[in-house]
Amino acid sequence: MATAQTEMTHGSAKGLDLLAPHDALRILAVAQAEAARVVETAIPEIAAAAQLAADCVAAGGQLIYAAAGSSGLMALADGLELPGTYGIPNARIKILLAGGVAGLSDMAGAPEDDEDEARAAMEGAGVKAGDCVIAVTASGRTPFPLTAVRVARAAGAKTIGIANNAGAALFELVDVAICLPTPPEVIAGSTRMGAGTAQKIALNMLSTMMAIHLGHVHDGYMVNVLADNIKLKDRARRIVMAVTGVSEDVAAQALDAADGRVKVAIVLAAGAENVSRAAGLLAQSEGKLRPALAILGKR
Repeated sequence: MATAQTEMTHGSAKGLDLLAPHDALRILAVAQAEAARVVETAIPEIAAAAQLAADCVAAGGQLIYAAAGSSGLMALADGLELPGTYGIPNARIKILLAGGVAGLSDMAGAPEDDEDEARAAMEGAGVKAGDCVIAVTASGRTPFPLTAVRVARAAGAKTIGIANNAGAALFELVDVAICLPTPPEVIAGSTRMGAGTAQKIALNMLSTMMAIHLGHVHDGYMVNVLADNIKLKDRARRIVMAVTGVSEDVAAQALDAADGRVKVAIVLAAGAENVSRAAGLLAQSEGKLRPALAILGKR
């Protein structure tokens, strides 16, 4: 069997342990940057995946991540931030990691091969038609995420696969295949480095574009943010001010009236007669702020 690119040796790694620290670190930094640049080659596939995920979430489906090891950490970082950043309900996001929560403090390798665990995790997540499953694996052949995809397909869910090797087995199973062909790692096989960096970027791009489709982004602002601490409440006020041009006091009053719902507060501050009217305009606009403001003649 041919050696996967993620297992090959890097051309600059020879004698790495003999180099001065700043020379070794320069090699590591350049390798990370090279891995990051690979993501741009997958933009068409990431765009398709984002639309697929948005369609599922808009229709009430779950967004389920399935991964192991370092790829699992990338999935975890992406999924955990979606409720706070874009107001997607926690109950609609599931993050399935090989080894479960215990794997976060003791990342053993064996659980990634456990197909039975993957089946049980997917059943526990209640995967069904209308859901979207995102499987992430650097090698593209890790049993846990591959089995999760098979279970998802059998349930009628949509599937997205992210891997770092061309021709990965995962790509034969999913609706949208995202290949991130990162160069060999400076530390051979240590895919927490370049492969993980590219996965993190691709996942962030995918979920951000999904949020844009869902109407949770307006002019670069997170207008569906869940403002549950001092920093985010201040951010919410600044968002309302920036989008509508009102004063800080007016923005704060609008947010209070809207119970902290930023989109509603923006439409209210932009001229809607009351909270009910603001919410109604948003419902009429499928939750998207720009068309709701257009009805008011503001954008």
